Amino acid sequence: MTSRALTVGFDLDMTLIDSRPGIHACYTALAERTGTYIDADLAITRLGPPLAEELVNWFPAERVAEMSQLYRAMYPEIAIAATPAMPGAREAIAAVRGAGGRAVVVTAKYEPNAKLHLSHLGMVPDAVVGDLWAEQKAAALREHGASVYVGDHVGDVRGARTAGALSVAVATGPCDADELLAAGADVVLGDLTELPAWLAAYREDTSRA
Repeated sequence: MTSRALTVGFDLDMTLIDSRPGIHACYTALAERTGTYIDADLAITRLGPPLAEELVNWFPAERVAEMSQLYRAMYPEIAIAATPAMPGAREAIAAVRGAGGRAVVVTAKYEPNAKLHLSHLGMVPDAVVGDLWAEQKAAALREHGASVYVGDHVGDVRGARTAGALSVAVATGPCDADELLAAGADVVLGDLTELPAWLAAYREDTSRA
């Protein structure tokens, strides 16, 4: 390896964690707390974009900032314990470390809650950067020197491409493989259980280049 070590970025929701149960519970609690109807079943089918983009479907625009704060305050008690790791998530991070690389998480999720998820699940990346969506993720990916970004949403593909990183998509979120490829993903995997083998092959190919 050169002095520039391998750095792989990962999205969080529906990439490293299955956030649907926790988010469903949090939206249900928010609806009960505010007396506002929220279709939590529908909301969890479109995870990825920032919280405000979902809340605007259920609250007047002038109340979205207030409701975002309330949701985020309720979230740790309701959502953290209910959220499991995605299959292969721990092994994917371990594969990056085993290759002598760094694993960084770059997510649209509120950063303190993102860190709570990772700590609860015993996943310890080298850095966690929150509150960034789609093309905004490129700044953090560049800052950390990520040459690969792994995510489940077309927004993650756009973030990777804006950063000049290889876009590795996993078809575990709201976007299927065809959508991810159409958005410009370089690689589409079924889930993170496939990442260690892909990474080994990728490193072998790049070492020959």
